[in-house]
Amino acid sequence: MPLLPGAEPYHHQGGPVGVLLCHGFTGSPQSLRPWAEELAAAGFTVALPLLPGHGTRWQDMQPTRWEDWYAEVERELLALSAECEQVFVCALSMGSALALRLAAVHGPAVSGLVLVNPSVRSDNPASVLLPVLRHLVPSLPGIADDIAKPGAAELGYDRTPLHAAWSLSRLWKEVQGRLPEVTQPVLLFHSPQDHVVSPANSELVLARISSTDVTERLCQRSYHVATLDHDAAEIFAASLDFIRRLAPAHAAGVTRVESDDHQG
Repeated sequence: MPLLPGAEPYHHQGGPVGVLLCHGFTGSPQSLRPWAEELAAAGFTVALPLLPGHGTRWQDMQPTRWEDWYAEVERELLALSAECEQVFVCALSMGSALALRLAAVHGPAVSGLVLVNPSVRSDNPASVLLPVLRHLVPSLPGIADDIAKPGAAELGYDRTPLHAAWSLSRLWKEVQGRLPEVTQPVLLFHSPQDHVVSPANSELVLARISSTDVTERLCQRSYHVATLDHDAAEIFAASLDFIRRLAPAHAAGVTRVESDDHQG
């Protein structure tokens, strides 16, 4: 199936500090594209992959599993690590679960995490029925496009494929067990008015990770897809400050570029 216009992955070759961005369940790179472009404009090397099964039609997600989505972001992390001195991971919703697992598994290869409305647990009591329901019903109404800002829209599926949703629940369990292994600095944003992911998700992350450098910020004016909502500019600016604070390689890279420009 052809990609939906706007769902394309995004890559930018920049300086010695890399940033990997992970989009959410049934979403696409479009939800993080403005953020990725801000990071690129600041001089970072940026990777925003399209997760398998996403960006076309919801039926294409049915045969995919969390291991497929994770393998894609892990491949991008390893590629960035091979060419950059430091790598940070920024993520939205289910992408945050993938990011947390990357941090737990790869340790020092991840220099820090920026998480927006992380999804790491079920907020629907009916999810216990997924192992059976997924064999009876192919999909349920979608979760995309939870945005407060008029005129803003998320490019995501209008249906939730239940085989994939069942696999997502297994990812949650995997990540919950690994949260204490996360020691990297964390900047976490969450929206009090989120109609997709409850505040209990952020509370769980903050309670269980072992990180000592942790900042929590609220997106008071935004719903779930805060990266396209009223608080997007604040998220972008704060993430830039966070990465710059933790990335001496970026400062060195900027100095070298400025020196080269002056000589030219």
